Amino acid sequence: MSKHFTREQVAEQAGIRTEVRKSVEVDRSFEMPKALYGATVGCYLGFVGIMAIGFPTPGLIIPMVIFAFFIVAGFTLPAIWTRLQASDPQKQPHKDQLSTGRLFGNGIMTHTGLLSGKDAAAQMLVLPVLIVLWGIATATIAAIVT
Repeated sequence: MSKHFTREQVAEQAGIRTEVRKSVEVDRSFEMPKALYGATVGCYLGFVGIMAIGFPTPGLIIPMVIFAFFIVAGFTLPAIWTRLQASDPQKQPHKDQLSTGRLFGNGIMTHTGLLSGKDAAAQMLVLPVLIVLWGIATATIAAIVT
């Protein structure tokens, strides 16, 4: 049940803190090189292109454009998000994304330990590349069957 408290009762129990709360540091860079994100977007858009070429039906034009729009938006909005400024202009800017050279030279620290750059790139690109290969296989099968 609810109970009514007067202002005096609330003020009596309320604790007033004078120390300033420390703001949370947020790293929005995702750390991976832009080239790997570009390759991922390229693979996804390549899949949509393969499907559009492999199945040239007028009824699929609008869905293919919508798919492409969502792929571009899905990567563009986080890219814009990483460039947002901190709320306090006195703070240091967030650390930048790794360059491709630094990734392949030093690797990247993951939750399970240090991962070499080659392994990190392979891990990041395996699904997009498999999707492109799946699109090629599907379009090839459809071309052979018809």
